[in-house]
Amino acid sequence: MSRVVQAARGWIGTPYVHQASAKGAGCDCLGLLRGVWQELAGAPPEVPPPYTPDWGEPQRAELLHEAALRHLAPLEAPGPGDLLLFRMRAGSVAKHLGICTGAGFVHAWQGHGVVESAFTAPWRRRLAAAFALAARLD
Repeated sequence: MSRVVQAARGWIGTPYVHQASAKGAGCDCLGLLRGVWQELAGAPPEVPPPYTPDWGEPQRAELLHEAALRHLAPLEAPGPGDLLLFRMRAGSVAKHLGICTGAGFVHAWQGHGVVESAFTAPWRRRLAAAFALAARLD
């Protein structure tokens, strides 16, 4: 099993807390990624500035996509341990992250905390991009 998947699954049950990245105490989707990175490779390569839940939607800024491109290679087909980037509505900015586990993904979901969800058709339609996280951290 990918070390990234194993680390991400270790966060399951962590409550959702906007802008946080503390295993067991609270995180959001970016905080989950930052926490897994920290566990496996040390300090993440970039510290995000304070951000709002809309992730730059009013400005139409692709903040998460641009940050992922600065540090990870894009993928056509993600595998276990890779980063998934989602658009929650067609035409909106990509503002949700998850870590692929194979048939599912681990993500921090507002109102649910960190969970593993099936990568079903509705989620597949929302997928904006995938990045080679496992190649960087495994």
